[in-house]
Amino acid sequence: MKSPIFISSLGSISALGQSPAEIWSNYKNQKHFITKKIFGKAEAFAAFLPDNLKAEIESLRNENTNYRKLDDSVLFAIFSARKAIKDAGWENENNIGINIGSSRGATGLFEKYHKEFIETGKAVTQASPSTTLGNISSWVSQDLQTEGPEFSHSVTCSTGLHAVVNAIAWMQAGFTDKFLAGGSEAALTPFTIAQMKAMKIYASEELDFPCRALDMVKKRNSMILGEASGILALQNKDSEKTIAKITGIGYATETLKHSVSISEKGESLQKAMKMAIGEKELSEIDTVVMHAPGTLKGDLSEVNAIKAVFGEHTPAMTSNKWKLGHTFAASGILNLELAILMFQYQEFIEVPFSEISKLPSKLENILVNAVGFGGNAVSILVSRK
Repeated sequence: MKSPIFISSLGSISALGQSPAEIWSNYKNQKHFITKKIFGKAEAFAAFLPDNLKAEIESLRNENTNYRKLDDSVLFAIFSARKAIKDAGWENENNIGINIGSSRGATGLFEKYHKEFIETGKAVTQASPSTTLGNISSWVSQDLQTEGPEFSHSVTCSTGLHAVVNAIAWMQAGFTDKFLAGGSEAALTPFTIAQMKAMKIYASEELDFPCRALDMVKKRNSMILGEASGILALQNKDSEKTIAKITGIGYATETLKHSVSISEKGESLQKAMKMAIGEKELSEIDTVVMHAPGTLKGDLSEVNAIKAVFGEHTPAMTSNKWKLGHTFAASGILNLELAILMFQYQEFIEVPFSEISKLPSKLENILVNAVGFGGNAVSILVSRK
């Protein structure tokens, strides 16, 4: 990176709530926010937004007639972007870039419209425009009346962190000084859950903690999906609003041997982490907030990658998916949020059933990982303000 990028705010919604105080309080207890529900014809675990938060987001549909036919993934992003803008103090700014991606996009609407098509043989007028991935950034831009560049993308589970990398590239190229970057996911639908189950990676055991992310002795896959949105307000210059700074970025793609997993030693993650760390001493990295989806191979390959990069300087390791599920595109942003909260409170959040990690002696530099289907990985080094 040419110079640090400063995080002015982070607007998020997840099973943990929406305000930093509420989210931190929910991290501090050892309760998870995963429940079981009927999806289609079968039960499955998932992590949902709280009912009161869901009602707030649903009320957006009454603000504007155009919002009534938007997918939840778009409404989640609008809600989070408004919060990010307010907390950053950007209400009177309009030259703001927007890059908000999604792994699945308008999943709920797509399934609804496809079902209607199967039943009637006809597609409704809104089927195409309301299910394009570009809806997310486009509608956030419309809502905020911004004039900067706006685009959406999908890089599966690393989409949110890829959005941050893209935003930094645009900012450091001089196109704009401010960017909203992140991911939004509303994929708790019967077909999406069925897809995850078909890959044999979804949790099925009735345990105190159904998602066993970073349980290195588990015998079964235990990934569980959650719904969420997370958006960072990024800017080139430091200010009194700064909550943390990005001091390194890394990305890599490896040759696939299987379409849904990375290599045993996490080669793409190794490359991404090394790039993000740059010239810093390995001993300066205090913690890694891991992607760790709760799968047997996924968790192990990431641990192997971290040990291969750091050796005797292996830092503390943690994950949040045991608590709020895997939120696809938003997951990397929620990992960043956990890192920022640990900076602010100077306290490490452990995985209660995992013995993989030591406690860090300090919290100054945290590496945040995301990796997705397709063999792609992103690492972002975030430092205390």
